[in-house]
Amino acid sequence: MNLTIENILLVGSLLLLLSIFAGKTSYKFGVPTLLLFLAVGMLAGSDGIGGIQFDDPKIAQFIGIVSLNFILFSGGLDTNWKAVKPILKEGVTLSTLGVLLTALTLGMFVWYITDFTFYESMLLGSIVSSTDAAAVFSILRSKSLALKANLRPTLELESGSNDPMAYVLTIAFLTLVVNQDQSFMSVVPMFLLQMVLGGLGGFAFGKLSKFIINKIKLDFEGLYPVLVIALMFTTFSATDFVGGNGFLAIYICAVYLGNQDLIHKKTILKMYDGLAWLMEIVLFLTLGLLVFPKQVVPFMGIGLLISLFLILVARPVGVFLSLLPYKMKLRRRFYISWVGLRGAVPIVFATYPLLAGIDKANMIFNIVFFISVTSILIQGTTLSIVAKWLHVALPEKVKKASATDLLLSENPKAEMKEILVTPDCFATDKKIVELGFPRNAIIAMIKRDDSYVTPNGSTIIEPWDKLVVLADRPEIFEEVDKTLKGL
Repeated sequence: MNLTIENILLVGSLLLLLSIFAGKTSYKFGVPTLLLFLAVGMLAGSDGIGGIQFDDPKIAQFIGIVSLNFILFSGGLDTNWKAVKPILKEGVTLSTLGVLLTALTLGMFVWYITDFTFYESMLLGSIVSSTDAAAVFSILRSKSLALKANLRPTLELESGSNDPMAYVLTIAFLTLVVNQDQSFMSVVPMFLLQMVLGGLGGFAFGKLSKFIINKIKLDFEGLYPVLVIALMFTTFSATDFVGGNGFLAIYICAVYLGNQDLIHKKTILKMYDGLAWLMEIVLFLTLGLLVFPKQVVPFMGIGLLISLFLILVARPVGVFLSLLPYKMKLRRRFYISWVGLRGAVPIVFATYPLLAGIDKANMIFNIVFFISVTSILIQGTTLSIVAKWLHVALPEKVKKASATDLLLSENPKAEMKEILVTPDCFATDKKIVELGFPRNAIIAMIKRDDSYVTPNGSTIIEPWDKLVVLADRPEIFEEVDKTLKGL
């Protein structure tokens, strides 16, 4: 087949369709959807029936970074600050100290059982040290798993925020592998600079992005998600340009924006939800194409040994030691240990040694790929079962809807009330987005004089407007009154 633009689009669209159909049927067999996406890519690759030749780690890395931007940003937008705040310390500790301990524990094991040098072993441990946001978000969301005692926010916060730590460790140990004359202490300043500037950059760009979204007056609603995409990439690239961690910056920026009142927020969230799924499919398809199954087979034995040690020893060591200062039941710690899913992110990080040209780069890549596949296969298929065994699962019917779920819900609110806005009211002459309206209520319609106005976030409330407010429960109207009066 000649590689024309039309043929590339044809093959790409067919692979996308196959991935979606495979994901649809995977639920019946309990196989994680992401593993099916990966399998489709491998089958289409040079060693599969598709015979597509793709062996460019640089392009794969570029696609991986772009995809991770969307996946992390979407996960941040879905993060409910009220749910995360009580477990913020635990989540941050897991995503920093927990990742470091996991990397060191696994690195020592690899150094002991292989002929890798110390820094090469630590590099491999660092690459697979973080839980994968795409895998965790996707599997928890697809299984609609309801968990007790803030477990779900803890897992989502950890998976969304621990990739930056793994990335910094990967770059640090890769630097030490390439530059043998450098000491470990020489990379500490880089680590601190990346994390500090990443955190500050994320918060600063979050504030700036909110200001731009709410103040700019675009003529078309569909342009607002495009604006947010531009702001997302600006946050990542600008933070990376000054030496900060771009992944951490976009996650913090997205968490901030997801918990603010934004114009056309519902449209933005819906588009990002779809884009996150698209990027997960594209990412796993690309990595599947990049992998040569024949090259993975020789490393299956050592890969399985390292993977089992990571699942059963290194991850639990990282979780239990990092959570020692906090009160938490033993079974919850065990479950957090089990939800240590490795997915596409470690495979993307494994392309860095390939591009650096180190001696064992190909071996590291194939071992990491095998670890990711076994992690999704073993842990991803058993999340619900293990949750029931450890008694940390809740029935689906008692699962609480998040603020994002409520915002995206198409179901009408149960209660309705008309509220008159007087000239002395706080809400007068203000945009709806500036009011901080309760999440459990919406302004469905505004009666103005003899006409009706369909409101959005940029709609300015005028004196003597009659607001048609819908709410989940009657008591929510008290919050609505307080909001309109500025109390």
